[in-house]
Amino acid sequence: MQPLASLPARASSWARNSVTLKLLLIGFLLLLLLIPSNMVEGLITERAASRDEATEAIGAQWGGPQLLLGPVLVLPYAATQVEQGQTTTVTRYLCLLPDTLSSRGTLTPERRHRGIYEAVVYRARLHVQGVFQAPPLADLGVSPAAVRWPEAFVALGISDLKGIRNSLNLRWDGQAHPFEPGLPSGEVLPAGSAPSVSTQVNTVVEERHRYAKFAGGNEEGTNENGATANGLNALVPLPNAAALGQRHTFAFDLDLNGSNGLLQAPLGRQTTLQLSAPWADPSFIGAFLPVRRSLGASQFAADWRVFHLNRNYPQHWRTEDSRPSVDASTFGVRLLVPVNEYQKTMRAAKYALLPLALTFLVFFFVEVLNRRRIHPFQYLLVGLALVIFYVLLLALAEHMPFDAAYAVATLTIVGLVTAYAAASLRQRRPALATAGVLALVYGFVFVVLQLQDYALLVGSLGLVVVLAAVMFLSRNIDWYTATEPAPEVA
Repeated sequence: MQPLASLPARASSWARNSVTLKLLLIGFLLLLLLIPSNMVEGLITERAASRDEATEAIGAQWGGPQLLLGPVLVLPYAATQVEQGQTTTVTRYLCLLPDTLSSRGTLTPERRHRGIYEAVVYRARLHVQGVFQAPPLADLGVSPAAVRWPEAFVALGISDLKGIRNSLNLRWDGQAHPFEPGLPSGEVLPAGSAPSVSTQVNTVVEERHRYAKFAGGNEEGTNENGATANGLNALVPLPNAAALGQRHTFAFDLDLNGSNGLLQAPLGRQTTLQLSAPWADPSFIGAFLPVRRSLGASQFAADWRVFHLNRNYPQHWRTEDSRPSVDASTFGVRLLVPVNEYQKTMRAAKYALLPLALTFLVFFFVEVLNRRRIHPFQYLLVGLALVIFYVLLLALAEHMPFDAAYAVATLTIVGLVTAYAAASLRQRRPALATAGVLALVYGFVFVVLQLQDYALLVGSLGLVVVLAAVMFLSRNIDWYTATEPAPEVA
């Protein structure tokens, strides 16, 4: 029978040389290092939010993201309302959308800076024209006698009115009618919201949700926040119902400051939009893609055509009913700043477990094959260095091109870990193996970051190759006798 005094020594020897215990400890350290890895992802999101705030601050002074709503022909009419047994006369509004709506123009972009952040603003020069031809009032549920014909007006919605740079006049049947600020009721315009400011970290998910035809709305199609553009009005007095049924042309020229993006609501039975700009990185956003587009090295041009059958709201409504929401049908362009350091750094951080696991695997094989014990604290230090890689990458990418930042961060961390491995293991081959593995891993991640459509395929094949290499290297190891007492690496 073994003396009791030797049991602690035997337990200590087993703990120092057990392959199973070492694997469990490495697994625990990997899980532990996922905590700072997740904190790094939070830091990336925070820095992206800071860039958004800087972009919004620039837009607040120049002009924010713009949504163009309208024009809408509005007829005030008298209606009766019964409340608590009393009948009162109130003013309601009949809102009519145009038969044709055509917009064409150019965007002139400019780059603006706030601190280390860059944003793009633009000046839009648009010519808008079209035709109104209303159906008979009897079909719209309003009596001609109830309509206040001299008070008829055209409403126009613009997200950020401070971006207007010209005196805006409506040419109605060839006659000039000045636009004035304000609307008697916000219900005369559809509900809609301008393009959001985004760093592209979550743009795809957010915009697919926003422009999904049935996402986030109620039965009437009104969006969750009920947002709408600020309004302008131009009086266009009509003599009677017969005049309403005639063909009325309209046109106006809009000189507008904006930032980030421009959206158009397809309010006509046929809506067309033609835009061009000296900008090489447009993103066509919204519910509809251009029917024609041309992209050059330093400019783009795009044409949209949308019919009323492509959207889910009618050509007219009354304000006593629910107004429609246009968010599921707007379309336009976002002028992207070709800086996607946050998106790429976030994608790189998603692979944080890969260099951690493979580096720890190299150290584990050194322990098994070279009989060199490595202390868990040394594993932890190397793991922290690999996590700091993403912080360093983010910090560098905010001041230089992402590819250069990735190269500098890789050389720094690979050099640091290799130097530490060489000093700790006191052997050249394990240190070189560590450097080679890290260089291959970071090179592989860099290749995946450059891919879009094939990122998942290449990533999956890469993981299969890694697993096959581990299987090949460990095929002849006798795991039961692989570890004997060996000198511990200090």
